[in-house]
Amino acid sequence: MTLESMPQTPTFFSRELLTDPAIPYDERRRLLLEGARAYLEHHRELILKDHRGGASGHQVVGSLTSMFDTLIRNLYRSILADIPREEVGSCALIAIGGYGRGELNPNSDIDIMFYYSGKDQPFAERLSERMLYLLWDLGLEIGYSVRTEKDCLDMAAKDITARTALLDSRLLVGDEELYSQYDRSVFQTVLAQNTRGFIREKMEENDRRLRKYGSSVFLLEPNIKEGEGGLRDLHTALWVARVKFKARSLRELIIKGVINEQEGRAFEDALDYLWRIRNELHFLSNRKNDQVYFDHQEKIAQFLGYVDNRRALAVEQYMQDFYSHATETEHIASSLINKAVQISDPGGKIIGYFTRRSVDDGFYILRGELRATGNDIFEKDPTRIMKAFVLSQRQGVKLSVSLKSLIRDSLPLINDRVRRSKAMNEGFLTILRQPQGMTETLKDMHHLQVLNRFIPEFGRIFCKVQHDAYHIYTVDIHSLFAVEEIAKLWLGVYREKDPLLTKVANDIEKRGLLLLAVLLHDIGKGEGKDHCNKGADMIPTIARRMGRNKEDSARLEFLVRHHLEMSHIAQRRDLHDDKLIMQFAKTMGMSENLNMLYLLTYADLRAVGPDVWSDWKGFLLKELYEKTYQVLERGNFQLEQRSEKVRNRKRKVVDLLEDEFGKRAIQDALKEMSTRYVLSNRSATIAEHLRLLFSRKNGALAMKVEHEPQGRYSQLSISTVDIPGLFSKITGVLAANGINILGAQINTLNNGIAIDVLQVSSASGDIIESDVKWRKVEDDLVSVIQGRVRVDELVNKRHRSSLMPSRPRPKFSNRVEIDNEVSDEYTVIDIYAQDQVGVLYQITKTIKELGLYIGVAKISTKVDQVSDTFYVQDIFGQKVLFKDKLEDLRKRLLAGLDELSPDDK
Repeated sequence: MTLESMPQTPTFFSRELLTDPAIPYDERRRLLLEGARAYLEHHRELILKDHRGGASGHQVVGSLTSMFDTLIRNLYRSILADIPREEVGSCALIAIGGYGRGELNPNSDIDIMFYYSGKDQPFAERLSERMLYLLWDLGLEIGYSVRTEKDCLDMAAKDITARTALLDSRLLVGDEELYSQYDRSVFQTVLAQNTRGFIREKMEENDRRLRKYGSSVFLLEPNIKEGEGGLRDLHTALWVARVKFKARSLRELIIKGVINEQEGRAFEDALDYLWRIRNELHFLSNRKNDQVYFDHQEKIAQFLGYVDNRRALAVEQYMQDFYSHATETEHIASSLINKAVQISDPGGKIIGYFTRRSVDDGFYILRGELRATGNDIFEKDPTRIMKAFVLSQRQGVKLSVSLKSLIRDSLPLINDRVRRSKAMNEGFLTILRQPQGMTETLKDMHHLQVLNRFIPEFGRIFCKVQHDAYHIYTVDIHSLFAVEEIAKLWLGVYREKDPLLTKVANDIEKRGLLLLAVLLHDIGKGEGKDHCNKGADMIPTIARRMGRNKEDSARLEFLVRHHLEMSHIAQRRDLHDDKLIMQFAKTMGMSENLNMLYLLTYADLRAVGPDVWSDWKGFLLKELYEKTYQVLERGNFQLEQRSEKVRNRKRKVVDLLEDEFGKRAIQDALKEMSTRYVLSNRSATIAEHLRLLFSRKNGALAMKVEHEPQGRYSQLSISTVDIPGLFSKITGVLAANGINILGAQINTLNNGIAIDVLQVSSASGDIIESDVKWRKVEDDLVSVIQGRVRVDELVNKRHRSSLMPSRPRPKFSNRVEIDNEVSDEYTVIDIYAQDQVGVLYQITKTIKELGLYIGVAKISTKVDQVSDTFYVQDIFGQKVLFKDKLEDLRKRLLAGLDELSPDDK
C-alpha cells in the first residue's frame, strides 16, 4: 500500500494543484514546493515515530520508499499537466539502484532514470529539468540519468556499475507501454548477456571493496553497508545469483529451487537486521552515514534495549551480537555466491582437476574442493568433522559449499563425548603442529563455529567486543590472528627482521601446546574482569578434556595466567633493576616457560591492531627476554661480578676517549656516575654521552639526534645542568613541537649534570628527519632552560592550534596507581589517561610541583590512551612512604589530568 491510499492522510497535493492549467506554472511550482515540504516533514515524523516504536527494518524501508514514490508521482503529474498536449511525448520515469529495489533508508540517495523513445528527447529533457529542480529545491540527494534504449545498453556494456543499477529497476510513473518495451529490450538483455563476464567482474569488484572497507567482519568501527557482513555482501550475492539463474528477484530464486524457503527467510532476516540499524544510524546522524562510529554504537545499543551487566557493557553486548549477525550474513551471502560460481571455469587446465580422487574414508577431492561421499558421514562418526579440516589442510584444498553446509548442520553432534575423543583431539593438534595452511584451517573452523562447539569456552569469546580504540578486533579474531603470527615465525616470514624470535620459535619442542596457549590466552574475557586468572582457572578442565597430561596442563595454565606480565614489565618497568629481573626469572622458573611466554607476548601484541606493535616495543621485549634468559641459564649475579663489570666498563670508556679528552678528565667524569648508570649502558654508549657532555662547555645545553630507520624512531640525547623540573620542561617543548615520546632514560650525575636520552617519533609514528624542526626544538629548549620563555605558553599555543574536531572515542576514566614494592629505591607511579597534546607535560609538571624527582620514566601510548610510568623520589632521595602524601600525590595528578580535558569529566 502506498501513502497515496493510506487512510486519514492530510491532503498536501489537491487535484486542482496537480492538474488545473489555469494556475500559472510559477505559482504552481511555489505551491508544489510548500506542499511537498509539508508532506515530507509530516511523513518523516510518522516514520521516525514508528521506527522508535519498534517497527522492523522492512516496515521503515517500505514506508520511506512509498513516501518518495508518492511524492515523485505527484510532481511528475503536475509537471505533465503544465506541458501543452501537442508537446507531450513518451517517457517512463524508472527507479533504479537501491530505490529501484525499494530499499530506501532515511537519507539514502534517490536514483531515477527518465527513459524515452529516441524521437521524444526534447520532451524528456524538459520534463527531467523541471522535475530535478523541484527535487533539488527540496534538499534531496538525487542521482539521475536521461536515456534511450541504446544509451542503456551501451552503458551496461561498458560499466558494470550501470549494468548492476539497471538490474534493480521498476516503473514509478509514466508510459507503461514504453516501460514494457524497456523490460523486454533492456532489462532482459542486461540480465542475460555475458553472464560469466558479469560474475567475474562482480567478484573482482567485491574483492576491491573488502580491501578498502575491511575484509574482516570484526573491525572496530564497521561499515554497515560496504564492510564484510554488511548490506553490500547481500546485494552482491543477489545480483550474481539473479544473473546466473535469470531471476528477477529473491522470490524467483526460491521458485526456481536455487535456494529453499528457509534460506530465503534467512536472507530477508539479515536484510531486516541491517536495515533497522542503518535506519537508526541515519536518524542519529541526520545524513547518509554507514560507518558505525563509537558514539553511534552506544546510542544504537540503547535504542535496541541493551543494558550494562556484570560481564559486559551494553555497547559491548550489542556489538557482539552485531558481529555474530555479520558472520551469519557473510555466510548467507557467500553460500549464494558459491552456488552461482561453483561450476565456473577453474581458470587453468590442471591434470586431475576434473577427476574424482578419494583421499580418506568418506571424503574425495574434485575440482580443487574437498567433498563428502554422503550426507550421513557425520551422523555415522561425528569425529570425521575434525578429519575434514585435517584433510583440507593436508591436501591444500578448500571445503566445498555442500560440505560446509553439512558441517554446520552437524554441529549438534559435537557433544561432550565427541569432544573428549582421541580422534577429535589428535586431529586438532595435528592441525596446530603444521604451520602451512593452519591459519586458513582454523579460520574455517571458526567461521563454521566448529571451534565454539569443540572448545565451548572459546565460544564465550565468539564475537566478543572490547569497547576501546586499542583493540581493533573482536577477542576471537584477535586470538586467531595471534596464532597466525606464530605460524609466520615458523614459516620464516620474519627471519630477517626478527631473527631472535624466529630462532626461539623454531626451538620450541611442543608446538601444539604453544599454539593452544596462544589460542586460549584470552578466553577469560568472556567472564568479565581479571581475565588472566579467570582464563587460567578454565585451563585444567580444557586440558583434561583434550587428554593433555598434568605437565602440559600446568604449562598452559601458567602461560594464560601470566600472558600480560611480560609486556607490562617490558613497557612499564625499569629493566635495569636487577631485583626486578630476578623476580621475573623466579616467576618463569625455567627457560621453556620464558621462551613460550616471549612468543605468546609477541604474538599477542602484533595481533591487537596495526598501530599497536612497534619496533621500540619489540626492542624492550627483547631486552627483558635476554636479561631473564641469562639469569635462568647462568644463575644470579654476584656482587663481585657486578663490581668487576663496572671496573671493566669504565676502563673501556677511558680507552675510547683518552686520546680526545685526556685520561684524567675521563676518570673524573666517570667518578660522578652511579653504578646503576654504568651497568645500564654499554661502554660505547657512555663514551657518546661523555662526548655530548664535554661538547656543552659553557653553553646552556648540548643536544644530539640519531635516527634509527629500522625502528622508525629517533634518539634524542640532551646534556645540561639539572634544574628542578628539567624533564617536565623537555616534555613540554617536545609536545609544543608535535613530537611523540616513546621512551626516556633520565640520568643525573653526582655533580648535577643531566644526561637525558629520549626515543621519539612524529605524531604519525615516523622518523623526524627535518633539520629545521630539530633546530627549532633546540632553540626552544635553550629558551626554556634559560627562563626566557615559559614552557606552558609553548604547550598552550600548540594545544590551541590542535583544537579541531575529531571522531569520538570510547571514554574511560583517568587512573593513577602507586606501588612502593616493585622497586627498592623508588616509588613507582602508573598513570592511565586519554592521549592528547601536553598530557605528558602536565604529568611531569605536577610531579615537579610536588617536590619529587623523576629517576626513570617509561612512556607508552596505546592508540588513544597513554600508559606512563614514573620512578620518583623525594628531595632526600627517598621513597614517598607517608599515606597522606601518597594520597595527595594521586589526587593532584588526577586533578591535573582532568584540568587538561575538562569536557571529559
